[in-house]
Amino acid sequence: MILGVCEWLSTKTNFQAKEIRVFFVLAVLLAGFGVGLYLILFLVKVLSN
Repeated sequence: MILGVCEWLSTKTNFQAKEIRVFFVLAVLLAGFGVGLYLILFLVKVLSN
């Protein structure tokens, strides 16, 4: 989406970035934890480089 987490995560998994984006949008709308998960994954991405 904004920070490149979906593209980074798609290289680590067998999912496409579009599918991961849909998951994050649904997680935000239905459960409300998508934003926190996205930020945590961004920190993992930045610290793993």
